[in-house]
Amino acid sequence: MTDPKQQIAEIVGKSDVVLFMKGTALFPQCGFSSRAVAILEHLKVPYETVDVLQDPAIRQGVKEYSDWPTVPQLYVKGEFVGGSDIMMEMFESGELQQLVGVEAEG
Repeated sequence: MTDPKQQIAEIVGKSDVVLFMKGTALFPQCGFSSRAVAILEHLKVPYETVDVLQDPAIRQGVKEYSDWPTVPQLYVKGEFVGGSDIMMEMFESGELQQLVGVEAEG
């Protein structure tokens, strides 16, 4: 069995934008995950999701990997960005658009 941190590192390294969340993009299982998906959908940026509810080792491992206690967690180009509140703040300021390489609306 693979080490969860190694598995998370591989997942984060495979795609430019990765969201660890509760549920799936089509069926988020919490409001914070739903908000995170809505932000990414609005940006029309390609992203991968990982449903932490499917694997307790990943669910706990991602918290240790990022040293962040909650899910969802967004990673862009291998770097931890934050949870849904930070995503919302960055979206509102235009920082998130810049980070993922899309034009901010305005």
